[in-house]
Parts: sequence; structure tokens; C-alpha cells
Amino acid sequence: MIDSGLTAWLYKQIYCRLIGSVLPAHWFGPRPPEQLLKAEGNIHLEIVSHCWNYAHLCVYQLSSLVKYPPKNLTLTYTMYYSEEDQGTVKLVNKFAAMQIEGIKWNFQQMPTNELFRRAIGRNKASLATEADWILLGDCDLIFHHGCLDSIGTELAKVNCRLAYPASEQVTELLPADHALVNLPQDQPELVDIDPSMFHSIEVTKAKGTFQIVHGDVARHCGYCRDLRFYQRPTNRWRKTFEDTAFRQVIDDEGIALPITGLHRIRHQEKGRYAKNSKISQFRTSLRHIEDKKPKQGI
Repeated sequence: MIDSGLTAWLYKQIYCRLIGSVLPAHWFGPRPPEQLLKAEGNIHLEIVSHCWNYAHLCVYQLSSLVKYPPKNLTLTYTMYYSEEDQGTVKLVNKFAAMQIEGIKWNFQQMPTNELFRRAIGRNKASLATEADWILLGDCDLIFHHGCLDSIGTELAKVNCRLAYPASEQVTELLPADHALVNLPQDQPELVDIDPSMFHSIEVTKAKGTFQIVHGDVARHCGYCRDLRFYQRPTNRWRKTFEDTAFRQVIDDEGIALPITGLHRIRHQEKGRYAKNSKISQFRTSLRHIEDKKPKQGI
């Protein structure tokens, strides 16, 4: 039976209210390990993202890794994609051929109906990771000049279950016809951003695109591994409600780290939803409302 958006919302409410409050968190997954191994020397970081009809933004992320590779950490970059998304396939082929010191590419093709449920790929990556830390993010994050080294420096100072960046640099909400989000996709090329177009906002919690999980926790707990609803393939891209449940399962809200150089292009129209569909129109309207709220500066 195909679940609906309402069903997803109801599951979120149930999980968020029950896990760790009415019902013990370990009923929904294994307890995270009490002792966490602290990395020595250079940090090994794994970044995990998903891309579905987002090649026009993912190219900024991949380009930032190539242009600003890490110096004080080793990076594994894992991205899940589907062969049905030809724009992303071309992007993967372009960057997989590049050999960048300090970076190991790990492009993973998966069935489209599994890609649509982000927690499935995150769970697979978490259980399999060999990294000290695993950053579960979205494919529109841009790791600009010094960002990866800033992550390495800050992670070397802590030994916790969950962390997240204290701030990010974002653009204004760009219209669908803006040049930044209309790059040619037939032959993807290296691109860059103008940092002066971005302003700083506060990140208040380890939400879906900003979860940096200790490797020991990831390998032991997975990502919503035992919450069957979040491991079920689906017929379309699903709103990613599972990050709250994950924090409840590992019983940790995360600590904020002063990471620098993290950027994100904000835009009105999401490529992963069908163009002009009701859900696309609704989410565009919602982003306009959110954009009018007072911004929290750093």
C-alpha cells in the first residue's frame, strides 16, 4: 500500500512524541555506544548526499570539493543517485573521472524507489562507513574555501554522538529563472560562487541536512534502521521527516560547531518535485512565507 503525505506526517508525530518519552528509545533502535573512540591525527570524514533532479545545484557541491579539497582531513564522498536521472548521471561521470588528492569518490547508483526515501541510503552508508565522522547532508551544500579543513579542526576538538554547524551562508530566495540555478546540464563543468551574494544565518539544531554523526554511533545504530516506515521504498520523493526520529533514537540533540565556509543556494522551485504540481506550488509558497520571517544573523 502506497503511503501518503498525511501518513508520513502522522508517523512523524507518533515517533517524535513516543520515542524517548512515553516509550524507551531503545525500542526503536539499539542504544548508542557509551564509549566513543576519539580520532587521532587527521580526521576521516564521509559526506553522504542524495541527488534526484538536482544536478543544477549538486554541481556546485562537487565543484567546491574539487576546487577547495581538504588539507587536514581525508574525505570519502558518497552520493546516491538513479540512472533514470540523466542529468545527475552526466554529473557523476564527469566528476568520477577526476582524481583529487585527499578525496575518495563513492558514487552509488540505487533503484529510484529507494532513492526517494532518503533514510534508506543514509542507513546503508551509516552501517558501512569506515570514517571517524559521517556528515549526512543534502546535495546543495557548498563546501567553499576552508570549509572542509574547518570541519576537521572542529571535530578534532570534540568526542560526541552528534554535531552540526552553528551557521551557514545562504543567498536570498532566488527566482526559478536566476542564472545560478540555470546552468547547462548537457556538459557539466566546474563552477564557483561569489561569496558576496551570501549572508550568514544561524543553524539551531542538527536538522536533516546538518547532521554530523560519530562513526561509532553510525556503525552501531545505522540511520532509523529499525523504523520500518523510513526504510520502505516509495513511488516519489518523500519529505524527509526522519531526522527528528533519528535524534530521538540516539538520544542526542547535537552540539553546535563554529564551522566556516559552508554555503547554500536558496531557490524557489525544487527540482525533485514535479514541475507545477500541487506539492511543488505549495512548497514554493511556503518558502516565500519563510523568507519573509526575520532572519537571524551571526
